[in-house]
Amino acid sequence: MKVVWKQGEATVRDVYEVFRTRRKLAYTTVMTTMRVLETKGHLKKRAQDRAYVYRATRPESDSVRSLIRDFVDRVFDGAAQPLLMHLVKERRLTRRQLEDLARSIEEA
Repeated sequence: MKVVWKQGEATVRDVYEVFRTRRKLAYTTVMTTMRVLETKGHLKKRAQDRAYVYRATRPESDSVRSLIRDFVDRVFDGAAQPLLMHLVKERRLTRRQLEDLARSIEEA
């Protein structure tokens, strides 16, 4: 999804080439994943030459919001605090991020 959002449109080959530079990944894995994302309504495709060109059906911010909400509901029974505590305890947040988070909490 990140590749499609960044490029606006992408073929399976486009996405594969981006991921290939980061880690070993089969072309068919990318193709299957994009097909699943299309089936779930996250991507739409159109034929162009001998390939399909995919585009996102929703903006990145909307999709991320929905995915996070779904994750919190499934993994943390809808409570965001355990997720935040996990991130803090696992040191996944820098001091600056923690300060920004504390500021956001105060403002909320």
